Amino acid sequence: MRRWSYAVLLLVVGTALFIGTRSSGGPATAAQRADHISSEVRCPTCEGLSAAESESPASLAIRKEIRRRVDMGESDDEIRSFLVGRYGHDILLRPGSTGVAALVWALPVAALVCAMAGLALAFRRWRVRAALGATATAEDRLLVDQALRQ
Repeated sequence: MRRWSYAVLLLVVGTALFIGTRSSGGPATAAQRADHISSEVRCPTCEGLSAAESESPASLAIRKEIRRRVDMGESDDEIRSFLVGRYGHDILLRPGSTGVAALVWALPVAALVCAMAGLALAFRRWRVRAALGATATAEDRLLVDQALRQ
């Protein structure tokens, strides 16, 4: 019965990960695309705001440039590449997923897997210790009784 519960748990987690990583197809209109891209870009002058949230002149210029490039028919990746070339990699709110930047995505997953493996080993040790403690021989019980009488 225990194996079935692990299989069901694995199925649920796998389904949730699949649904969570599925692409939604992206925004349909040019204005939605421009808003989406500007929400992924950091405001160069504000602290912790995206270009979509900020009302600074720099953010307004970035949003105008993004909208102009969307209207020209450039892809989202081309627009992001232009902005990275102009402002550097720090302009993107979401780190890349290749090279050293991939560690940002890989390390939390690796830590989670290690933590789960450590918990599984700990539970197994506790179960083995409990099983060993439950199988006391008659000789062991006699020793305990003698110790309690003294």
